[in-house]
Amino acid sequence: MTDPADILRLGHVEFRVTDLGRAHEFYVDLLGFVEPARDRSRLYLRGYRYGIRAIERSYPGFGEALTANPAAAVRMVRSTRAGRDVPLLYWTAASLGLAISVSRGDAALLVRLPEVRALLDRAIELDEAWDAGALHEFEVTLAGSVPGELDVESITRHFDRAVELSKGRSAGAYLAYAEAVSVPQQNAAEFRALIARALAVDADADPHNRLVNLLAHRRALWLASRVDELILDADGAAAEGK
Repeated sequence: MTDPADILRLGHVEFRVTDLGRAHEFYVDLLGFVEPARDRSRLYLRGYRYGIRAIERSYPGFGEALTANPAAAVRMVRSTRAGRDVPLLYWTAASLGLAISVSRGDAALLVRLPEVRALLDRAIELDEAWDAGALHEFEVTLAGSVPGELDVESITRHFDRAVELSKGRSAGAYLAYAEAVSVPQQNAAEFRALIARALAVDADADPHNRLVNLLAHRRALWLASRVDELILDADGAAAEGK
């Protein structure tokens, strides 16, 4: 009998698309409604491998080079191809970064953070304004998911730029900062304010990212319901702010 977990095997289907925007919509729609019940990192690592495969069509050997020396490998990506390559760098970095974030106890994945950093840094070098600040928003998300001391100044700079480029229409940017900075600093007032700003974003104002914002709204409500778990003495902080 077929294992029910093997009924849906989208990774075995290869879509050859020329419209990256439509491919992006399919990818986001899929992740918005399909949440694997076990080993989520495998889905993200599959996306990472697809990203590397796409990049290697222009830069053979990129995957091995990225593993060996991330900073040097990303220099292979030329500025003359930024329009094509920046989206690939972003989605490849995002896939690997998500795999690491859901597998924090996996040392083999954790040591691959330099790969994520190198891919993201090169994308920002090539087109920092791409997709209305998505790269800067990812910088904030990444900073909040890796171990070590927070560089609040750097995170805030990326957050401000993400909000500026998105014209305040990305709910995810506010949530990323809330989780990356407000929670570690146990700043309940700031946390609540950011959640409120995320929920105030009109998902219909940006049709291209409507689903992304709706999913962010759902996460915002979940975070709001857990404020007492995330921030100690959240009630006391709220009383002081009145």
